[in-house]
Amino acid sequence: MADPTTSPAQTPEGQPELKRVIGPKLLLLFIVGDILGTGIYAVTGNVAKEVGGLVWAPFLVAFLVATITAFSYLELVTKYPQAAGAALYTHKAFGLHFATFLVAFTVMCSGITSASTAARAFAANLEAMVNVFRETAALEPIDASSGMITFLAICFMALILLINLRGVAEGVYTNIVLTCIELSGLVLVILIGLFALGQGKADFSRVVMFEDPKDKGIFLAVTAGTTLAFFAMVGFEDSVNMAEETKNPSEIFPKILLTGLSITGVIYVLVSISAVAIVPIGELTQGDTPLLLVVQQGAPGLPFDKIFPLISMFAVANSALINMMMASRLLYGMANQRVLPPIFGRVLPGRRTPWVSILVTTAISIGLITFVGGISDLGGTTALLLLAVFTVVNIACLVLRRPRGSVSHKHFRAPTVLPILGALFCAFLVGPWTGRNPAQYGIAGVLIAIGIVLWAITWFINRAIYARKTYLKDPEALDTDGPQN
Repeated sequence: MADPTTSPAQTPEGQPELKRVIGPKLLLLFIVGDILGTGIYAVTGNVAKEVGGLVWAPFLVAFLVATITAFSYLELVTKYPQAAGAALYTHKAFGLHFATFLVAFTVMCSGITSASTAARAFAANLEAMVNVFRETAALEPIDASSGMITFLAICFMALILLINLRGVAEGVYTNIVLTCIELSGLVLVILIGLFALGQGKADFSRVVMFEDPKDKGIFLAVTAGTTLAFFAMVGFEDSVNMAEETKNPSEIFPKILLTGLSITGVIYVLVSISAVAIVPIGELTQGDTPLLLVVQQGAPGLPFDKIFPLISMFAVANSALINMMMASRLLYGMANQRVLPPIFGRVLPGRRTPWVSILVTTAISIGLITFVGGISDLGGTTALLLLAVFTVVNIACLVLRRPRGSVSHKHFRAPTVLPILGALFCAFLVGPWTGRNPAQYGIAGVLIAIGIVLWAITWFINRAIYARKTYLKDPEALDTDGPQN
């Protein structure tokens, strides 16, 4: 008979639990790495279009809303530490298979829109990098047309497709290296802000100059900016998938997740303040590489502007790859659960990668890049989709406090007011009264409609051919981690 002191713990299905190897420091780096990335590199200028010099305010509000929602995630992840995320919480709270499917499909769509945003940002930074080399060679800079940026973004997604088909094993330690690279670019912007202040080249009076070109008023303008800035905060929800591998998650997770959110929130506010203090607002709102302008104008005599486009490209490329991997694997998982057509479950021999799901998610991404285009609309749609999911998660947190949601082990409990506020704030930011571009609702609606049509096709096939029900056999097997920045 096995010694119970040495036998690994088992899940309810009899499978051994994942080895708990992640401590506080490693978890903190993982959380910060998930949040940092495309968002702050790409949308700072678009946020400035809404509020002028108050560009830091939407990032601060987005941080507060994300932190409130994080309390609900903390309660749920310490209650149910399986790597399944929002879909599992929805299923346990409401028990509706179709609702669980919609949440899982919405998370998948947010990964695709996030990757499409990253592809656009990559193309813009590639143009900047090319111009760095041309300047070094004493050549005139090029000004790529919108069509050329779209073409470069599509080529980038084609490269992601090939890497995804080949298969990439990325662990937490790899995430640490990538986090350090992404963080270095943002710290560089902050240090350049301090350098410019010492050189008398920064005008910090601009950080309180509210500009409202659309005459919305400060409340609606900041709200509209928040719907964009929230894209920079997504990723914290992904950390729930590490709970099963974290030592003592009920004790460690709450303080580490809140610390990670606080670190990124402070970085974002400092970066946005540095940006608007160094670059005139009218210039900051032009183009898709706002932080490069900060580096160029804040330290013109130093070579940082030569390497910054490369740092930005690295940050957004990593985000795109991880999000496309997540989206394709989630589509594959739903096919295996028999809630989507089984063809999405086809696997490439040898590589064992879900090739049909990879091709479909890449095709959707290329469609978004081609027909939607703008970083603000793609990033805004990502935030829209996830805010809808966060609304459901906050409500699920309250529902699962009923007896049927109880568990025997000790877990974190959020103050009751926070899930209520989280649901209200997230639902408010989803609504059209925020000043969000109506095109974002159209994009999200089309994506969700695709999922509903695929569910209906699968329901018909299951009923007419196989005489079986359409339902999620094992919601805990759906790894619905959200997109990473």
